[in-house]
This record gives sequence, C-alpha cells and structure tokens, in this order.
Amino acid sequence: MKTTLRTSLATALTLLAFAVIGATLLSGTHELTRERIAASERAAQLKLLAQTLPPGSFDNDLVQSARILPADPRLGLRQGSQAWIASRHGRPVAVVLEVAAPDGYAGEIRMLVGIGSDGSVSGVRVTGHRETPGLGDYIERGKSDWIEQFNGKTLASPPAKAWKVKKDGGAFDAVAGATLTPRAVIKAVRRTLEYFAAERDNLLDIPPAQTEVPPPPLQPSP
Repeated sequence: MKTTLRTSLATALTLLAFAVIGATLLSGTHELTRERIAASERAAQLKLLAQTLPPGSFDNDLVQSARILPADPRLGLRQGSQAWIASRHGRPVAVVLEVAAPDGYAGEIRMLVGIGSDGSVSGVRVTGHRETPGLGDYIERGKSDWIEQFNGKTLASPPAKAWKVKKDGGAFDAVAGATLTPRAVIKAVRRTLEYFAAERDNLLDIPPAQTEVPPPPLQPSP
C-alpha cells in the first residue's frame, strides 16, 4: 500500500513539474511572439498610412501621432474614428483620416484619406470592402491605379458639380458597368474634404485622446 502511495505521489509530482515547465515555456513563447506580432502590425499600419502621403513629406512617427475623433456623419462612421497627424520639423503638414463610404454596392467601404494642410488630397487607400469581386476590386491600389485620380484634388478643383463619375457628367473615370462603387467612394472623399475644411485648425492641433475607443484595427488591402 505504502509503495503504491509513494509511486502515485511521485508520478503526480512529476506531472506537476512537467506542467509548470510547459506553462513557463508557453508563457515565454507568448511574450516573444506578442512583441513580434505587435511590431509586424505596427509596420503594416505605418506602411499603409504612408501610402496616403507624399514620400519624404513628414518626419514623425505616424502611428504614435494617432488621435481619436468623435463620430461624425461626414466621415461616414457611426463610432469614433482615428486621425494621424503628419508633421515635418515639428510643424503639422497633413492629416490622414479614417473614413467610410456607407453606400457601397455591397455595403460599407472603409478608407484612409490623406489631406495636406493646404486642403488637397495627398492620397486615398481602401482598407476594407465587400464589393463584388472583379467589379469592385479596382478601387484597391494593389489591383488598379484608379484610386490615384484623387491625388491633388480639392473642394474647388474640380468644382462641386464635377465630383461625379464621367457617366453622370463628372470628372472621375469609372469602369463600365460598375459605377455604384466609385460613386460611393467619390462622395466619401468629397465629404472628407468638407470635414477637413470645417475642422482644419482642430485637426492639425488635436490634443491627446483622454478615453481611447479605437475602431477595429486596419486591414491592408491585398
């Protein structure tokens, strides 16, 4: 009986020791992996943000400049969104705004819109959508350069009535048979410029958010 008890106790202690060692190894691996994943996500986010701004136009850490904005219908989001302030030599030169076109063909189209301090679009990137494959794909920079036609546009150029696809008498190209998607994107970019014009002074000098309620992480387009 005593021999059996000692054997059982020894076995239990051995299993406990393995469990402790295993848990320690898993914990250490998790910490190392978490840091690498965070670094990878940060790099991907920074790369996507940088695509909306002219190369060499800023010298600060865009990710660190993130601020939380209250929900605003002009940005197309129902919850608070993020803004990233680009600066050079300590002076704000542009802002990247997270916006959405709620009226895409298959639902919401999420985007990043970079706007220079002069009110001109420096770049637009789609970060998520559910548009029909093959028809709505061309709004993604990785599959088409269609989105580049917004670069340099302002509220005055083209004039308000020309912020439409050419099929509707506007200034923007669109793929034949797939105009609902570009219409939504065009309207969203125009609304974002209107938002910037009204909030410019605040956007370029936004105080750090007191309560962070960030939206879901950005998902780079393929």
